[in-house]
Amino acid sequence: MRRLDLLGVGVGPFNLSLAALASGVPGLAAAFLDRLPEFRWHPGLMIEGATVQVPFLADLVSLVEPTHPLSFLSYLADVERLFPFYFAERLHVDRTEYDDYLRWASKRMPTCHFDTDVAGIDWSPEHNAFVVDTGTPNPWYAKNVVLGVGSSPSVPAAVRSLVADPAALVLHSADYLDHREQLASAGDVVVIGSGQSGAEVFLDLLRRRPVGRERLRWFARTSALAPMEYSKLGLEHFTPDYTRYFHGLPGPVRTRLVDEQWQLYKGISAETMAEIHDELYRRSVHCGWPDVAITPGVEVRKARQFDGRYELDLGHTQDQAARTVTADGIVLATGYAERPLEELLGPLHERLVRDPAGRLLVDADYRVRFDPAIGGALFVQNAEMHTHGVGSPDLGLGAWRAATILNSILDREVFRLPKRTAFTRFGLAPSTEG
Repeated sequence: MRRLDLLGVGVGPFNLSLAALASGVPGLAAAFLDRLPEFRWHPGLMIEGATVQVPFLADLVSLVEPTHPLSFLSYLADVERLFPFYFAERLHVDRTEYDDYLRWASKRMPTCHFDTDVAGIDWSPEHNAFVVDTGTPNPWYAKNVVLGVGSSPSVPAAVRSLVADPAALVLHSADYLDHREQLASAGDVVVIGSGQSGAEVFLDLLRRRPVGRERLRWFARTSALAPMEYSKLGLEHFTPDYTRYFHGLPGPVRTRLVDEQWQLYKGISAETMAEIHDELYRRSVHCGWPDVAITPGVEVRKARQFDGRYELDLGHTQDQAARTVTADGIVLATGYAERPLEELLGPLHERLVRDPAGRLLVDADYRVRFDPAIGGALFVQNAEMHTHGVGSPDLGLGAWRAATILNSILDREVFRLPKRTAFTRFGLAPSTEG
């Protein structure tokens, strides 16, 4: 019987961070399972030159154990690129390089098992452990399970039928690179979405289409195409200090703050916005205004296929105008949604405790609250923005969260975590640190 102290479901960056830190804990029996044949991180958005939005120190381990053998600098040394990186003087690395680093790390951890699909998780009173079904005669048993199943592309209801049609050139940005050449040569192309992915797709297509004949439209539902908050004090919302403060707030206050703080995690980098403007300006020198429309404040109300093309019924949220546009290709950069857990957890799902809005209750150590008759612990990674704040999907907090989970599982301070991480004092409650 394969009995573990810790089993991770899904091997994305966050559970990979957990696996890396766990690999240095003597005597800890752990395994991490993923259905894919190898590690892949947003393969459809590996656009040349696109960078990770956090510094390279937001790797799997450095912000907890900077001397760990699976750090980004260790990767550079192993592939003999440390000196070129030194001279490049880059704080933010290309997304393709970060993906290569993560894949390099995954191959150095025997606890990561790919090509292993988790069909279901249940609690076994007989074994006093979670039983994890992978479709084989021998399931895995674990006292603690960490769900890192990631998110899935979010597609507006009005466009779902078109996206579901494999023959239609209507797709989520997660699949952009697979269809880039078709989109680059299509007639009229529409990009929908106000965040970083929408901006990157728009810029990439703009650069690939003929000057003066771009025939490119970019619509966003937000009232403006706003830059992401990237001031140094603003970034302190992505510290453990703010995470702890946020977790201690009443539920309704947390919900309101997440909505208000959209620019901390849904905006566009100032560099990408500048590159878009520069490209448009260059094209205007000899051919006048490019054949481009960038329009915020727009929502898609209906979509349909007509005569081999796609029609979108649009409405403006401010001036209330309505218009129908026709396109030969559509890219939906409309974000991602948490993967539902009902199918994965089966009957166990009904034993989870939820808040009035139906969301999981997650404690400060990322443990999900459920029926006390269950003797094990179930943790989540990147499914707790409503309880831990905007830093939940941020790579910079990945190692700290993984260390927090491991300290909780082992019931001791295996990883010494800083008591203070921000100059900002969040709230007026007395502080014992510093």
